[in-house]
Amino acid sequence: MLPQKLSEIRAFIDACGTAVLGTVSPSGVAQTAVMGIVVTPELEIVFDTVNTTRKYANLKAHPQCSFAMWKKEHGLQYEGVAMEPVGEELARYQEIYFAKLPDGRDRLSWPGMTYFVVRPTWLRDSNYESRPPNIEEHTF
Repeated sequence: MLPQKLSEIRAFIDACGTAVLGTVSPSGVAQTAVMGIVVTPELEIVFDTVNTTRKYANLKAHPQCSFAMWKKEHGLQYEGVAMEPVGEELARYQEIYFAKLPDGRDRLSWPGMTYFVVRPTWLRDSNYESRPPNIEEHTF
C-alpha cells in the first residue's frame, strides 16, 4: 500500500488520464507523444501503442522515459523505465487498462498492438494551487 502522499499522486495521475510521453530515439533524438494512460496501484503507468510507432522503437532501444501531466496549476513530472509485458503479466496489465479505458479492447484487433508498463524511478509533484505552493520529489 502506498503512503498517503503517493496515494494522492496516484489519484492525480488517474484523474489526468492523458500525459505527454518523452522518449529518446535510437539515434539520440528526443521525441514526444500525447498518450492515454492508466495508473496501477503501484504508480506504474500503462499505455497501448502499435509496434510501428516511433515510441515503440524508442522504448525498445532506450526504455528510460518520462511523462508530464497537469490540471490547472498542478503538474507532475514522472520518470521511469518501460517494459513490454508478455503472457500472464500482459493479461494482468490489460485488465487494469481496460477497466479504465474499455475502448482499448476495440484496438486489440489492430495489427501490432502492444502495451508498455512504466515503473517510476522519480517524481516531482508541483502544486501551485496550494498556498504556499507545494513541491515534492520522490525517488523509487
